Amino acid sequence: MQAGRRKITRNIGKDYTQVCFKPCGIQRDQLEKMIIDEDEMEALRLSDFEGLYQQECADKMGISRTTFSRLIENARKKISDALLHNKAISITKQNEFKEDK
Repeated sequence: MQAGRRKITRNIGKDYTQVCFKPCGIQRDQLEKMIIDEDEMEALRLSDFEGLYQQECADKMGISRTTFSRLIENARKKISDALLHNKAISITKQNEFKEDK
């Protein structure tokens, strides 16, 4: 069986690994968790906070514009889902919670 494409190292401007958000008044262990990968968070920071165009964001992260577009779309969907359905948001390194084979 052939392996997928090798993951390109992405430029991340901040360490997000110790960040978690949760709804008020509900204990964390009672909440479903939404995992946001740090590259998705970086895409949000560059696009929504810094106000850069997608191509500029992609260049800063060292990825293609289409990959950046996919990251930002996934991040926005995950955050919207978490906010609308009272889920905790946890930001992790991409492979931190992948199961071992």
